[in-house]
Amino acid sequence: QGQLVESGGGSVQAGGSLRLSCAASGRIYSINVMGWYRQAPGKQRELVATITSGDITNYADSVKGRFTISRDNAKNTVYLQMNSLKPEDTGIYYCNAAQSGLGYLPWGQGTQVTVSS
Repeated sequence: QGQLVESGGGSVQAGGSLRLSCAASGRIYSINVMGWYRQAPGKQRELVATITSGDITNYADSVKGRFTISRDNAKNTVYLQMNSLKPEDTGIYYCNAAQSGLGYLPWGQGTQVTVSS
């Protein structure tokens, strides 16, 4: 079965930037949509951004204009460039990937992002 591994998290001050990466590996087939989600302490996991294999993107209103999602289909990797970070962006960031006709890969372990004011 395929797996997802996220990386790139860290601690930054408000206004800073981070770039997250997520690579799919193992037994994977034709990944269609890839996306980033986040979960703040005591809150439910929420959508941050998604991108299709044709590079159609979708963003949560709270990150529009600050975050950019991109992907490298040859590497089965999705990225999230986060600029102008705010304390409310703090949380664990997870990626997911939908395989055409086969459903989603299991969630990865996530990567922690902490933004201090």
